[in-house]
Amino acid sequence: MNLTSKLPQTGTTIFAAMSARARQYQAVNLSQGFPDFEPDPRLIRILTEVSMEGFHQYAPMQGWQALRQVLSDRIAQRDRFRYDPDREITITSGATQALFSAAHAMIHPGDEVILFSPAYDCYEPGIRLAGGKPVYVPLSFPDFAINWAQLEQVINANTRGIFVNHPHNPSGATLSMEDLDRLAQICKKHELWLISDEVYEYMVYDDKPHHSVASHPELRARSVVISSFGKTLHVTGWKVGYCLAPSAMMAEIRKVHQFTTFSVPTPFQVAISRYLREEPEKVDGLSRFYQAKRDLFVNMLAETKFEPLECKGTYFQLATYDNIKDCSDQVFAQWLPQAVGVACIPISVFYPDQQDHRVVRFCFAKKDDTLRAAIARLSAL
Repeated sequence: MNLTSKLPQTGTTIFAAMSARARQYQAVNLSQGFPDFEPDPRLIRILTEVSMEGFHQYAPMQGWQALRQVLSDRIAQRDRFRYDPDREITITSGATQALFSAAHAMIHPGDEVILFSPAYDCYEPGIRLAGGKPVYVPLSFPDFAINWAQLEQVINANTRGIFVNHPHNPSGATLSMEDLDRLAQICKKHELWLISDEVYEYMVYDDKPHHSVASHPELRARSVVISSFGKTLHVTGWKVGYCLAPSAMMAEIRKVHQFTTFSVPTPFQVAISRYLREEPEKVDGLSRFYQAKRDLFVNMLAETKFEPLECKGTYFQLATYDNIKDCSDQVFAQWLPQAVGVACIPISVFYPDQQDHRVVRFCFAKKDDTLRAAIARLSAL
C-alpha cells in the first residue's frame, strides 16, 4: 500500500530525543519540561480517597461539573469575568489536546494562521492537519517581543487567527496589558480569532501579574484560552487541561473534543476539583515557589561560563554558551550530555528556519539538589 504522510517533515520531538540522550549518558535531565519532585501529598491522598469511593466510569464529555465550577470561580476572582461552567469551559486531555481541538474547530482548508517564532512544536502540526497554513512572525531577540508592524504585514484575506503563548515557551517572555490592547486592535480590525496558550499562567515572577486574555473584554470575546493542571499541580502525567471560550466557539470545540478523547479520566478530575477547593493557596503561591528555583539556578549559573537571559515566567531558563564552545546550538546540545552529563534543549528547533542564536534551554522545575548537581557538572566546562 502507498502511504502519503500528512506530516512529512515531522519526526520524533526534540524533547523525547534529548531525554533519550540523557538516559544514554546518565545525565542530569534539564531538557524536557517536567518536575522530578512529587506533587503535594494532599493531592495524592485525595486521589486515593476518590478512587476508593468509586468514580471509575466516564465523566461527562465537557468535564466534571465540580471542576468546571471551581475553575469558573477562580477565573472570576482573578480576571473579573465569569465563564459559564456549562457552556464555556471544557476539561481536556492536557493542553495539547485542547490546542488540537481548538485548531480543528477554528481552521478550514486554506486558512492561514499566524504563529510567533520561536514556537512550541505542537502548534504547527495541528494547523497543518486541519488544512491550514502556518505563517511565522519572528519575535525579537533577545527580549522576544512582538514586532507589531511585521504582524500587520502578514495579515491578508486568508488569515483566520493567531496563536499566542504567554508566558512564552521557550523564552519565558510575558505579555503586558498594552500588548493585549495591541492584539485586540489587530484582531478586531481584521476579524481574527485568537488561541492563547497560558499553561504557565501561575509562573510569572518579580511581583508581576499574569495578564490573561480572559481579563481583556475585546480579546475574550474572540479567544480560546488554554491551560494545564499538569503544569500547575506538578502532575504532567495526569494529562488534564482545560479551555475557555465563548459559547458558540466552545460548541464547535466540543464537537472535535468528543471524537478525539470524549472525556478525561474521572478520578483525576474529581481529585483536582476537591484539591482546588481545599488548598487554593498552594496554587496561588506557585510563582513564589518557582521564582525561588529560578533565582537559585541563575545565581549558580554565575559559577559557570553560561550567560543567562532574562526569565520573566515559565520554568525554563535560557542561556548562551559563546564562552564554552564554537558550534551550532544543536551540536552543542548533543555534545553536552556526553561531555559533562547534563541535558538541555537547543532553541533553534523552535524556529521554522532553524534560526540559531547559540542559546540553549534548561528546565529548573527540579529538586534543588538536582539543580546543584547539574551546576557542579556545568562548572567543569
